[in-house]
Amino acid sequence: MPPTPVSARSVNWLWPLMLLIALVAAVLLWWFVALASGRQAGWMAIFAALELAFMLRLGALRTPWLRIGLTVLGTLLVAVVANWAIAASYVGGSLGLVPWESALRMGPHLAWTLMQLANGAAEVIWLGVALVVGWFVAR
Repeated sequence: MPPTPVSARSVNWLWPLMLLIALVAAVLLWWFVALASGRQAGWMAIFAALELAFMLRLGALRTPWLRIGLTVLGTLLVAVVANWAIAASYVGGSLGLVPWESALRMGPHLAWTLMQLANGAAEVIWLGVALVVGWFVAR
């Protein structure tokens, strides 16, 4: 009996799961590093961009422009959510709330103000470098 030919079709359902795992892991790691160090840890944006690009490649997302777009947008999303969580942790800690309760009660205007106060030029530069690195690695 001849061997059955192996399908050349790749797995197309895996990349959304890998993207979700990368987004959650990057936010949590950035949040924990920032709280442990007492700083914003803007350099973690580069780690998030690299993680997103590699996880999308690992998830077999073959379309380069989609991979680049998801990496860049995902890096921006991770930066916003991580900064929101960091601000919520500091505000909630002084009010006796756990971070997720504080994050749900904190409005976008307060979060934006706290992010502007906490992030300086260095964090903006780190984010810009991360977007370029993410674009380059995701190609």
